Amino acid sequence: MSLQSKIVLITGASSGIGAATALHFSKLGAKLALTGRNAVNLQNVADRCEGVSSSKPFVISGDLTNETDTKNIMDRTLAHYNRLDVLVNNAGMLETGSIENTSLDQYDRVMNTNVRSIYQLTMLAVPHLIRSKGNIVNVSSVNGVRSFPNVLAYCMSKAAVDQFTRCVALELAPKGVRVNSVNPGVVVTEILKRNGMSEEDYAKFLERTKETHALGRPGTPEEVAKAIAFLASDDSSFSTGDTLLVDGGRHAMCPR
Repeated sequence: MSLQSKIVLITGASSGIGAATALHFSKLGAKLALTGRNAVNLQNVADRCEGVSSSKPFVISGDLTNETDTKNIMDRTLAHYNRLDVLVNNAGMLETGSIENTSLDQYDRVMNTNVRSIYQLTMLAVPHLIRSKGNIVNVSSVNGVRSFPNVLAYCMSKAAVDQFTRCVALELAPKGVRVNSVNPGVVVTEILKRNGMSEEDYAKFLERTKETHALGRPGTPEEVAKAIAFLASDDSSFSTGDTLLVDGGRHAMCPR
């Protein structure tokens, strides 16, 4: 599985799955453009990538919910590399809450980050991906294909990402561009703690994966990164419109 000299733009690359994907892609020979909101963390990830590759990542900090920032990210990537082969739409956020207590502000925040920003960045990338016969990998969630209470806006946003993946795959297939998504289960990252979950509650949450995931554990960012790399590489050349579950079997579980 090689991404040698492929130009890859990864969003949300400053932590979690995005950071692991950047590091793994560097090992596979990709030339990276990395973007995220935390400039310090982003540079730390870029430095780690440079340590395993002869190619230094190009770093652009920005907020994908800001239309100007999003356009700037794409423009600067193309100005630097003059090409784009792979877009990894990884940036995302989580808000907890049900229909009774999720505010419209929370709903808008989730949908703007998880759906609208992907829509805009993909629009900007498509002409260049058509030129390179490249591909797109969206980072969705098992929450896009299964229903869970108390994360309503998040589940809706990931279901939208899955439908976006399938529709755009059909639209771009005649032009030689593949579009797929990965759908992780629980993965050990900082996303829930950033959303306010305490260390104690997070430990209990991870412990529950022994029951909620068929493999009896949470996943790692590196495991998801390897799935993203498969979809981004020519090893998946006959796959498009796919939602690849990387969830330890959680999607197949049901209460008894």
